[in-house]
Amino acid sequence: MSTAEATTRVPLILSDRINAMQESQTIAMAKKARAMAAEGVDVISLSFGEPDFQTPQYIKDAAKQALDEGYTFYTPVPGYLELRQAICDKFRRDNQLDYQPANIVVSTGAKQALANVVLSLVNPGDEVVVFSPYWVSYEEMVRLAEGVAVPLVGTLENEFKVTAAQLEAAITPRTRLIMYSSPCNPTGAVFSRQELAAIAEVVGRHPHVHVLADEIYEYINFVGEHVSLAQFEEVKERVITVNGFSKGYAMTGWRVGYLAARPEIAAACEKIQSQITSGTCSIAQRAALAALQGGRGSADEMVAAYRRRRDMVLDLVQDIPGFRTNVPSGAFYIFPDVSGYFGRATPAGPVIQTAADLALYLLHDAHVAAVDGSAFGAPNCIRFSTAAADEKLREAFIRIKDSLAKLG
Repeated sequence: MSTAEATTRVPLILSDRINAMQESQTIAMAKKARAMAAEGVDVISLSFGEPDFQTPQYIKDAAKQALDEGYTFYTPVPGYLELRQAICDKFRRDNQLDYQPANIVVSTGAKQALANVVLSLVNPGDEVVVFSPYWVSYEEMVRLAEGVAVPLVGTLENEFKVTAAQLEAAITPRTRLIMYSSPCNPTGAVFSRQELAAIAEVVGRHPHVHVLADEIYEYINFVGEHVSLAQFEEVKERVITVNGFSKGYAMTGWRVGYLAARPEIAAACEKIQSQITSGTCSIAQRAALAALQGGRGSADEMVAAYRRRRDMVLDLVQDIPGFRTNVPSGAFYIFPDVSGYFGRATPAGPVIQTAADLALYLLHDAHVAAVDGSAFGAPNCIRFSTAAADEKLREAFIRIKDSLAKLG
């Protein structure tokens, strides 16, 4: 660039919207880990919530068949009718919920479905109660809609789960939406039928409030029963259930999610989607259809591995002084409170003040990547993904133990 061009170049002014938004911390940590790996460092990444299994072969075969059959054109904005009907069948079979295709919108990942709902329901200044710890993108989605996120913090002693009494105390006339996940990312906590019944009773007393229930980890459940909030009749019309294929079917790269909601909300989400991405990839939708038609046998096999890994990691964590954690009932994370290490000095001199400091220390000293809990509304914690091979997990927590032992 010439000097003249440099002096006349107009300064770039980004929107207030983008300046207020934070980058996903899981993606940020993964970037750091990849950069170190590119320099030849042996980094074990436990930062991403991604199954380490391949997509089942029958799903891949369906994608190949879709190509051969000419599924290469634009798709309907809410998804192929055949796929939406299969999703309705899934809800009836797994969740005892009766939906029609008009209730269903298929999106490019569950993340888009969540964002569609928030943008459809939240006006500037509306309050959104977010059960905390929460998935990293919830608060940013609320901010994008110019709403006000109201974190409601569950305690470690209660497996990080928010209680109905806490929820009742948090609802105000400005509350528009409640957001939560079960099984939970990052804690692995699963709400029981009794706990959700109590929450439904509270929501039932506040007809101006809707609930966005994120059930993407539904199949990765170690306690047996998955309960959907929409099963409770008094709130069914005000519950929007979001799910997808990334976790249960190891289809992260395929980017297919969906929501179920009353027709007016589904239509609003379809309207937003029509102006942003239109319909989801044709090949991925046909693969998703095959996934549902194939049942959940492959998911159950993966869950057995996730349970074994959880138990192995919990055994390893017991040998690490200062880690306090719940026993995850689902998903594939552990989320220990690491505040016992705050105030301790690293071998190089700097003192660990926060979980973010500790996560960076572990990345550079142990070469293990994880995500600090501030991204999830829990600044005393760190999230470790257990969706990695057994030998990687074992090596990672041996390294972590050794690195933490160096702290003064």
